[in-house]
Amino acid sequence: MTTSGSAEKNISAIAEGDTPVLETLAQMTVNTFDRSGLDLQTYTLVRLAALASMDAAPVSYLLNLGAADEMGVPLEMVQGMLVAIAPVVGTARVVSAASKMIRGIDLVAASDEPA
Repeated sequence: MTTSGSAEKNISAIAEGDTPVLETLAQMTVNTFDRSGLDLQTYTLVRLAALASMDAAPVSYLLNLGAADEMGVPLEMVQGMLVAIAPVVGTARVVSAASKMIRGIDLVAASDEPA
């Protein structure tokens, strides 16, 4: 495989949610919660708001929505966060974020289906 092909494979792995890559990315954020001084729900909502503001990929939402679910953050609060940031980040980013959140959730549902 060429260097270009190898790079393409690595990039595809990230986009498809390859576990070792995601684990590496998760390690980059270790201890950020403790250093933030925020409660779990606020911390999670701030991270999701940051993703929306930068038009992140569905797999980024996948990771953070999973963490939000584990922390008991209801989807209604995520929706409220999108409403709160809409005047700042704009309609297009909020609609894009909502769409990508759904695609991230769909990635989980697809991976849970029997082959």
